[in-house]
Amino acid sequence: MRSPRRFRHAALAALSAGVLLAAAGCDSAGDRTTKGTTGTAEAKDVLLQPLAEPGPGPFTRSTVRAAPSPSPTRSPEKDDGSATRTVHRVSGAVPGLYGGVRSEAACDVGQQARLLTGDRDKARAFAETAGIEAVQIPGYLRSLTPVVLRADAQVTNHGYSAGAGTAFQAVLQAGTAVLVDSRGLPRVRCACGNPLGEPVIAKGQVTHRGERWPGYDPARILAIEPGVQPVTGLVIVNTADNTWIERTVGDDGGRDRTPDDPPPFEPSDDLLFPSPARPSEPEAPEATPSAPAPAEPEQPQCPDPSAPDAPAELPPGCPPPMEPDPGTEAPDDFDGMPTDEPWELEDEPGAVPEPTQVFPGEPDEFDEFDEFDEPVDSGVPEPFAG
Repeated sequence: MRSPRRFRHAALAALSAGVLLAAAGCDSAGDRTTKGTTGTAEAKDVLLQPLAEPGPGPFTRSTVRAAPSPSPTRSPEKDDGSATRTVHRVSGAVPGLYGGVRSEAACDVGQQARLLTGDRDKARAFAETAGIEAVQIPGYLRSLTPVVLRADAQVTNHGYSAGAGTAFQAVLQAGTAVLVDSRGLPRVRCACGNPLGEPVIAKGQVTHRGERWPGYDPARILAIEPGVQPVTGLVIVNTADNTWIERTVGDDGGRDRTPDDPPPFEPSDDLLFPSPARPSEPEAPEATPSAPAPAEPEQPQCPDPSAPDAPAELPPGCPPPMEPDPGTEAPDDFDGMPTDEPWELEDEPGAVPEPTQVFPGEPDEFDEFDEFDEPVDSGVPEPFAG
């Protein structure tokens, strides 16, 4: 028989093992949720990428020409929890979405093409992600426009791993140098040579990981969408003197000029919260006041001429009384309502009944009597011979 002390020790050991297994299960669940499923299945990981950070799996080294901004502040590797944020969708054709320096390109496009085509595996992976052939990479890059972001923007970034591109969601810091297409959509990040695509905005909570920078606000993130139609030039902000620049698509800044029709707002206006001079929707045109319709003349009150108290003279504008025509006779009144029975004609001497079928205006089909063997009896008695 087992002693009470031994039974108590066995129970404590079993309870301790159960607690350890439960803790191990939590740890395993925590490991499985390191990709952003912490707390809810809808949560996603979004990597914060400062200006100078190449990020995971860069395709090339940096080809940024502009000097980087001050280094961002470090944050813990893992977030405190899921951040509440707001993503603002904006068209890539909006003036002032991008910036740059007049006559200066933000990226070295030629160097970027040489770095990508110098590695066959990376060239093939880049081309597959961009939807082109590897031999088209130089021409594809030259068709893009080097600019910098003027607000934090989320994109679908693609790192290079095991000979293929790996997609992940990332928020690029304002000031990041990118190459954009003719619809204003970022296509390449110049700090790492990674191909970019439209962002995937997850519903629910989103966990932000990586390095935070001064001024980062999860409620002020852009999601850039392609413009409705391609454009030949992008209206950007000159970051050197805060003026407008029109940069030709596919040009490195050598043909920069002042736009002929500048936007109706200042380059310093907020992209997310426009000023009164920059309405979000076009105002409806004011209606032109029309001339008042001419007033109709008042009709006189005409009395009934047949009334006993009618005046001898009618007011001006009243019609004269109608006098009956002596040559007309009043219609006879019916003694009663008509019936459905057929009318009977009174027999008169010498009356001849009319034919039952009469077709006036039709040709006489019986002129030729030789078509009949016997004469036709019309029913009318022939007159006596005199």
